[in-house]
Amino acid sequence: MNRLYLLYMLLHMRGNVRKSKNEIEKLQIKKLRKLLKYAYEHSDYYRDSFQKAGVNNKNIATVSLSELPTINKEQLLENYDRLITVKGITQTKLLQFDEHKNQNSLYENGYHIVHSSGSTGVPRYFVYDQKAWSIMLVGIIRGALWGMSDHQILKLLAGKPKILYIAATDGRYGGAMAVGDGIHGVGASQKFLDINTPLTEWRKCMDEYKPDLIIGYPSAIKILGELIEKEQLEVSVTRVISCGEPLDRGLKEYLQKTFHAEIINFYGASESLAIGVEGNADKEMILFDDMNIIEVVDGNMYLTCLYNFTQPLIRYQISDQLALHKDEKLDVTSFAKAEVLMCRNEEILWFMDKDGKRDFLHPLSVEGFCIHGLIDYQFKQISDTAFEIYAEKELQADEENIEIEITKQMSKILNEKNITYVTFKIKFVEQILPEPGTGKKSLIIKPERGSK
Repeated sequence: MNRLYLLYMLLHMRGNVRKSKNEIEKLQIKKLRKLLKYAYEHSDYYRDSFQKAGVNNKNIATVSLSELPTINKEQLLENYDRLITVKGITQTKLLQFDEHKNQNSLYENGYHIVHSSGSTGVPRYFVYDQKAWSIMLVGIIRGALWGMSDHQILKLLAGKPKILYIAATDGRYGGAMAVGDGIHGVGASQKFLDINTPLTEWRKCMDEYKPDLIIGYPSAIKILGELIEKEQLEVSVTRVISCGEPLDRGLKEYLQKTFHAEIINFYGASESLAIGVEGNADKEMILFDDMNIIEVVDGNMYLTCLYNFTQPLIRYQISDQLALHKDEKLDVTSFAKAEVLMCRNEEILWFMDKDGKRDFLHPLSVEGFCIHGLIDYQFKQISDTAFEIYAEKELQADEENIEIEITKQMSKILNEKNITYVTFKIKFVEQILPEPGTGKKSLIIKPERGSK
């Protein structure tokens, strides 16, 4: 995207923040009507789904969103090829493309493909055309620069800031792809620090690169903060942008104290990479109502993405949980406010060699296994140098082949991380059950109290 055009779009989108609640609702309705009409005319799945709900060409311009059917992840997978509005894009073709192309390549030279961060089974892909990708990028940049004035933004970008991104970068992770494109779009310099990089390289990166802004998973930024404290590194960053995981209050305060910088908590998902933001001065998450419509019904969260017409997601159920707040006091913006109650928050696997040197495996570096016949899996640490992998397979699947493939992929990760002293065992189990309290399956099983 042309840099001047991006800045123009950014200033235009920032103007939505200052609109009244009535103006935002009118904008949402206008975008929703356009999306519903397009989905009805170009998606076989939505046309059938809407017609079953009594919606047709005559009343689609007046139907309320709450009258439309919802869709979940299982229904998306079952109806994937019929839901996409571009003929020729199929789940099978995307899987083949993903297996043989690097993360920066575009499908059919025009579509950005985001691989969901779900643990196993059939991968979910989210497709963005160039226009939707550009809108999303501007939304992410607006969030990253949240709370800054137009003058401050122009001054920051004129200085060509150095941005460090710490996350999983080996794959079609939406965050890594969007951050890279966004940084390039505003003319800043960037350096990616993959979470699989040995910890000894982290200090070298900080010493040599000296970033102005840091973006990444809060768990990874916390590790960087501990390294800064332990090794007494000198850092000078203006803001730290947390994304991809929950950021609790205690960790936010720790990052503020350690980095002496603005802490921005960004909220997105593969389904819509720009959902909301929480700045230093904000006490709750601010939702981007000009980009999405968020509903909470009977405790369930539903997303309607207003800018993606290639793969429309209308009343799509997200596994996170939100508590929407009433706008009793409109301060910074009339956008909806919410508290994120539950989303992914996994343990980190820490190891120590015989010389006392510590390193880790981040959950996002071990969650991408997609092996034929493997239904689900979990990790459990059993010592400073060992862990177990619990695997659930399909009834008729070849256990030996699954074990060989897990071993191959896991050994590659340990080798890249330079912690080959760590060993693991694979144990097949009948079923991996969700936790009783949350109803979610943890990728990393917490060790029992008293154990390492």
